[in-house]
Amino acid sequence: MSRSAPDWESRIGRRLRLRDLHILSMIVQWGSMAKAASHLSMSQPAVSEAIANLEAALGVRLLDRRSHGVEPTLYANALLRRGLVVFDELRQGIKEIEFLADPAAGEVRIGSIESLTAGFVPEVIDQFSRKYPRVLVHVVNTTAATQEFRELHERTVDLLLGRLLKPVADDEIDAEILFKDDYFVVAGSGSPWARRRKVALADLLDESWILVPPNNVFAPFMAQAFSAQGLELPRAGVTSFSAAIRVQLVATGRFLTIMAGSMLRHNAARWELKALPIALDALSLPVAIFKLKHRTVSPVVEKFVEHLRAAAKSMAAPA
Repeated sequence: MSRSAPDWESRIGRRLRLRDLHILSMIVQWGSMAKAASHLSMSQPAVSEAIANLEAALGVRLLDRRSHGVEPTLYANALLRRGLVVFDELRQGIKEIEFLADPAAGEVRIGSIESLTAGFVPEVIDQFSRKYPRVLVHVVNTTAATQEFRELHERTVDLLLGRLLKPVADDEIDAEILFKDDYFVVAGSGSPWARRRKVALADLLDESWILVPPNNVFAPFMAQAFSAQGLELPRAGVTSFSAAIRVQLVATGRFLTIMAGSMLRHNAARWELKALPIALDALSLPVAIFKLKHRTVSPVVEKFVEHLRAAAKSMAAPA
């Protein structure tokens, strides 16, 4: 037998403890042994001992002492990158055990762009929670359009929901298209334009528009919708990507905006919004589920994904 096996047993298998890895991650997070000890409800000597044990087991220095605290060495960063996966797999294993013990319980962590949380996502959660009332669903607002997928890589969410604005360049990310989301020019029912049977986009250039900020990743797509009809973007009266601001201002009847069909579908009746009879053929974007490849999620997350797919099929029906 090669010497590597007994070396693993003596240096790692018997001496490397998950508790010590967790302590190291807390020290790096807080940048101080004292702060980490306080957060962990431990004494500072116990924290120092855990790091000394890790360094002895691995044979490398893990922390550099600085006047303002401590910083991880390249060895610590390498260990923590792998440790993140270990802790995540353990967490997923515990969730699976909980689900097997009680199929109606568990947790789902979702990251979603705001325009989807303004309509599509609440509908899915409503249907899902009726079947699994004891499942805790965490929802955080994210910006999937930049396609950096930080929350997925850090494993703070199980999946992301967003629009597929360009091919995914990250080899670790899998994108599943749920549905194509068409866009509409939207007015409040009190707007005089809402009563017109025929309206051209060129007729509306002098109106008060709510547009996305010019530096937003969606701005070029909105500009393309106008340029496809030989027009430039109108002057904005308000710039915001906030779903709440757009919906409430359009509902006054004084503003126009361009809104995704998935958002309009779930807000039209409540806020008395109306899609104007204008075709925006150049503006239709896929909504997708983004997940980490080769990462096993808990069964309850898979159940939530099934509900997402079912709700996506209904999006093909008229709003």
